[in-house]
Amino acid sequence: MKKNIEELKKVAQQVRKDIVMMLTESGSGHPGGSLSAVEVLTTLYFNEMNVNPEDARNSNRDRFVLSKGHAAPVLYSTLARKGYFDVAELKKLRKLGSILQGHPNMNEVPGVDMSTGSLGQGISAAVGMAIAGKLDKKDYRVYTLLGDGELEEGEVWEASMAAAQYKLDNLTAFVDYNGLQIDGPCKDVMSAEPIADKFAAFRWNVLEVDGHSFEELIDAIEKAKTVKGKPTMIVCKTIKGKGVSFMENQVGWHGNAPSMEQCEQALKEIGGEE
Repeated sequence: MKKNIEELKKVAQQVRKDIVMMLTESGSGHPGGSLSAVEVLTTLYFNEMNVNPEDARNSNRDRFVLSKGHAAPVLYSTLARKGYFDVAELKKLRKLGSILQGHPNMNEVPGVDMSTGSLGQGISAAVGMAIAGKLDKKDYRVYTLLGDGELEEGEVWEASMAAAQYKLDNLTAFVDYNGLQIDGPCKDVMSAEPIADKFAAFRWNVLEVDGHSFEELIDAIEKAKTVKGKPTMIVCKTIKGKGVSFMENQVGWHGNAPSMEQCEQALKEIGGEE
């Protein structure tokens, strides 16, 4: 069931709080790139995708692949809030015996369509799913989210060539364009710029949006569904660590967990009901 913008904002607020709390509890994980992707996943799962937790393996469901697999906390929270598993599981992130490990495992986590972590493989799997949909004459759509640092992987561009070659108009990808990766600014490590122009040159339909605007994300997804004969890339300008002042645009928060004191501060800044 689709939600209005204010309802989506409330879901996103809760997902951000979940991310901070589960990472504090685990003592490890990736807050920055999880927080920057909240609106994208909230839009997909609560406004767009044809998915049902009570029939999670339905062959006609839409698919989502988290190509930037280290951002697992945002996917776990979104799935839990959607009803795929108990929200209490989030407190077990990265703990021995937990289904919620550092990267998503399709064999353990309800709602996860592909195990990911090795960058570049997620979009490749999504391309395969989209090809399968075409061959099986299914009308499901496939969505995938990449990091901008991930675009340094050659496999991303091989998959992108294949997506164009096979005219995968049932595939919509997103780039979480927050400008930072584990080693520093993407432009200094190995620049993939100009991102939009490159995907256009690879024969994709390309749209650019504010990745924290539900209105722009919803509009772009709707436009992608009208395109025939080519895949769509939605380049989402985002802020790493979005919603937590001391994490925003700080490369050091790529893979560090907050302390209890920092957690309390972050939760106050995010706001919402306790």
